[in-house]
Amino acid sequence: MSKASGKLFFACVALFLALPVIVVAGVALNAKKTLAFPPQGLSADWYLSVLTDPAWRSALANSVMVAVAASAISVAIALPLSWFLWRRVAPWARLVQMIGFSPFVLPPVITALGALSFWATTGFYGQVWTVVISHGIFFVSLPLVTITLGFATIDREIIEAGMTMGADDKTLMKTVIFPLIRPYVISGFAFAFVLSLNEYIVAYMTVGFTLETIPIKVFNALRYGYTPTMAAVSVFFVLIAVIVFGTVARFGDLPKLMGAWSKGE
Repeated sequence: MSKASGKLFFACVALFLALPVIVVAGVALNAKKTLAFPPQGLSADWYLSVLTDPAWRSALANSVMVAVAASAISVAIALPLSWFLWRRVAPWARLVQMIGFSPFVLPPVITALGALSFWATTGFYGQVWTVVISHGIFFVSLPLVTITLGFATIDREIIEAGMTMGADDKTLMKTVIFPLIRPYVISGFAFAFVLSLNEYIVAYMTVGFTLETIPIKVFNALRYGYTPTMAAVSVFFVLIAVIVFGTVARFGDLPKLMGAWSKGE
């Protein structure tokens, strides 16, 4: 395959992958309340309605609030667990790690049903904070992976040198270890944030209609028909994901953060 044909092939693949987003973005530009593509007339009103309509604006704020809090919980669980697995080499360490991965490995509906049963049994079903905790546990696998990779890149000779100079565990964590793993912590937070922002099943199972996030709002709005506002919301979510992952890729080693090792490792 020549270089020109190779570029043409990858361009076609990129266009094919981008077509759904292009269609959705075009649908949101319709001047009338229709999902026609190509758009019948051009208007940005449907994009503006996401920010001006109180119902959609409230759902967007709820989604961001849940995503930020849940991502913080995921990192708060993953960071000490990763540190423990890095410091303590034990036969059962892998078992603990697999338990940390299990919420994300299992089908979402199983995790959602488990969360529903737990919160209903404890009497807290429908409380706003239950979806935050459920998402925090559900997405803990993402920061667990990235932070574990971060710890794996640390040269243990640096730690030994610090200990030789009299630094205790707290000082080493603050001055040496955390600065080295900070990009991995941030990337884990970013991955959990984006997925929590788009998650529907666990949120619906834990709070029902008590709290409308954007995904729940979209599904609720489907009862009254399709509107271009839904397409506009989808475009907003895609842009948020592009900005977050683009920032991670710009300031960090994205392939390594996603699990790829360099040739020398």
